[in-house]
Amino acid sequence: MSDPRNVAHAKKVSQEKKHQVADVDGHDARHGQPGKKSAVATPKTDPASASATVGETQDTSADPAAQAPAARRAALEGSLVVLAQLKDLEFHSRAHLERLAAIQMTVEDELKQTDLGGKVADVYAVQSAFQTSLTTLLEAYKAECDRMQGGSA
Repeated sequence: MSDPRNVAHAKKVSQEKKHQVADVDGHDARHGQPGKKSAVATPKTDPASASATVGETQDTSADPAAQAPAARRAALEGSLVVLAQLKDLEFHSRAHLERLAAIQMTVEDELKQTDLGGKVADVYAVQSAFQTSLTTLLEAYKAECDRMQGGSA
């Protein structure tokens, strides 16, 4: 009699192969589970909800004052996401600047490779300029977000 662990392993391997084939074939119905219907992407539309959607669109376009706060809120939320991304970028830029300074010290002081130390210094200068302009952009963007928040409150 065969070991149940071997049987279970063989079953698992065959199932994984079947799933891999299904992934490659694009999930054909013939590789799906027997007795299950294949998932066909057919959008179901309800005529009543379609007419309500059209009516809602016409109502909101007729009242631009109602759209303005929602649009400002959406713009503010998007701007806050961009601000967070800029802060993250600035944080990593500062970390790269510190790391380049440590590398430059290692190359010049410990390894006494002054010619390569000059090249590292050039990269440090470029990163420093990037850091400065990024910080300036971040401050301006933060001021704009603060202005937008003050206007929406």
